[in-house]
Amino acid sequence: MIDHTHNPDALSWVASASEAGNEFPLQNLPFGVFARRGSGDAPRVGVAIGGLILDVAACADAGLITGAAQGPARACAGPSLNALMARGRADWTALRHAIFALLDADAPGADERQDRAAMFLVPCADADMFMPAAVGDYTDFYASVHHAANVGRMMRPDNPLLPNYKHVPIGYHGRASSLVVSGTPVRRPWGQTKPDGADSPLVGPSRRLDYELEVGVFIGPGNDLGSPVPIDAIDDHLFGLCLVNDWSARDMQAWEYQPLGPFLAKNFGTTVSPWVVTMDALEPFRVPPAARPEGDPAPLPYLTGGADRLRGAFDVSLDVFVRSARMREQGLPPHRLSASNLQDLYWTLGQMATHHASNGCNLRPGDLLASGTVSGPGKGARGCLLELTWRGAEPLTLPTGEERRFLEDGDEVALQGTCRRTGAATIGFGECRGIVLPARPSP
Repeated sequence: MIDHTHNPDALSWVASASEAGNEFPLQNLPFGVFARRGSGDAPRVGVAIGGLILDVAACADAGLITGAAQGPARACAGPSLNALMARGRADWTALRHAIFALLDADAPGADERQDRAAMFLVPCADADMFMPAAVGDYTDFYASVHHAANVGRMMRPDNPLLPNYKHVPIGYHGRASSLVVSGTPVRRPWGQTKPDGADSPLVGPSRRLDYELEVGVFIGPGNDLGSPVPIDAIDDHLFGLCLVNDWSARDMQAWEYQPLGPFLAKNFGTTVSPWVVTMDALEPFRVPPAARPEGDPAPLPYLTGGADRLRGAFDVSLDVFVRSARMREQGLPPHRLSASNLQDLYWTLGQMATHHASNGCNLRPGDLLASGTVSGPGKGARGCLLELTWRGAEPLTLPTGEERRFLEDGDEVALQGTCRRTGAATIGFGECRGIVLPARPSP
């Protein structure tokens, strides 16, 4: 719960951690996987503090992290967060407290620790970032009722939501092998489509490429095959949150999705932010789930828990920016397309994870569950171009005068997430960014 690591007045001796607009103050301490650029070193786990990255395992080896935190710190020596994720909440909290004490400007002996820890800090600008976890399985949900209703209205104006939507968290199994870390270019996919009015399908580059603003949760300790996880215990299985862009080829999706759902329209690339904001860091920003409209069915008992009812949602402001090739040539800043909030989801992340394991499916450390497109109730809160342009019928205009129905080659999309609340330090997720490359020549 809330403890001294959430004190908004606490400052780090890392000066950049206290600069205005910095996403990684002392109260955040997100985990990622990095290597010093050009060093040839193997990737290892670090913690972001201001504009620097702390090498966690190296600090443990130097005796800067000891006691109950030493074991989890040494689990950070590998090229992924999986070993740390597997250890559980008590170890995660112990490590957070130890790193906080190491970086706290007011802790006893801070000057000495600063001198000793300085050699284990790497500027973010000098580091390459990698996927934070080796993801064995990736599942994407459809948890925003505003997104589901908008898409439904395009297809079924009189009955936008299917009968099961308000009873069960809907999801599908995505492709873990095509998850990529932020900054990795995404190539426009080839696929089979059936244009409006055509008698038969054709194969070619997607003409309706889209982004999807999503938030992902990484699984910590898993569950045995055949053993569900009660919703009141699900928090112990969730390590932290990241940003996710589930790139989507809408023309391919429209042709292939019946009867088994998404396939090639979504498995050509999914971008994940490099920093994982831990559940401990997010404690001040937990809020009750959005109230369900009067007359909606109550969740079934296995999806209903006291803690989830009181604090199952997260107050995370989410923004989408685009920057076209022409905008970059003219030196124009990214253009914001939408702003929404994670707390508007119809299903909580805990309910999604609980439902996923409810049939005995075994979740494992490093598995990634994504929320699905996060949209709010207003047009300015729609989390993808399919909604913003109403399937291309209402194009939007960029600062250069360019129109967009869907993404063009050279467009760069960036997702951002920020937590702000009175009485808490503002923390961020860093960017989830990718640029669209032209399709390859005919396969």
